[in-house]
Amino acid sequence: METEVKERNVEESRGNKRFTETPPDDDCCPICFGSFTVPCRSNCGHWYCGSCILQFWNYSSASMPCKCPMCACKIVNLMPEASLQQQQDQDVTQVLKSVQRYNLLFVGGALGYIQKLRQLPFFMKKIFQGLMDPDANDTYIAEMRLFAMVLSIIYRATPFDFLPTGGVGIGRVFDFSAITLVLILRLVGIYRRRRLMRRVRQVATVEILQEGT
Repeated sequence: METEVKERNVEESRGNKRFTETPPDDDCCPICFGSFTVPCRSNCGHWYCGSCILQFWNYSSASMPCKCPMCACKIVNLMPEASLQQQQDQDVTQVLKSVQRYNLLFVGGALGYIQKLRQLPFFMKKIFQGLMDPDANDTYIAEMRLFAMVLSIIYRATPFDFLPTGGVGIGRVFDFSAITLVLILRLVGIYRRRRLMRRVRQVATVEILQEGT
């Protein structure tokens, strides 16, 4: 009995330490390894810079919450340090607004769906940017195909019939169009990456020649 009580006290003390109101003084952001700027605590208890964890989410799926880099738990809520609400700094305010938008997107339920619909232009922009990234994963392809399926359902529900399907079916037409668009955007991304690398090499060559003279 005493052993169980001790173990419970240890777990409670760990939980209290883990879910502190402020980040530990001797700790740093696990993403940038620097001092915390606009520190935010995830729902799993880990602290990050607000801008760092949001940037980390930018490299993941647009419609899904990012996974905690420390424990792989889905982050559905970011809680900024309470003292940040009193600051008037423009950069801090901007990060807090982005954190609030992130929380609203993944709050769940009807409110979460409403927020996702309101942020649809943001989602589409993020998806297109991800499709042009040669290093992006394939989750965006599934999202584009899902979007194509929704468009085909809307098209069937309307009285308009202006797209030639040729017996293939409107669903497959939209699906093939989505896959073709994904391939085109990926090729555009590869081309842009090569142009950027070529420009970087040219700048490096010029700098080396200038140092040699």
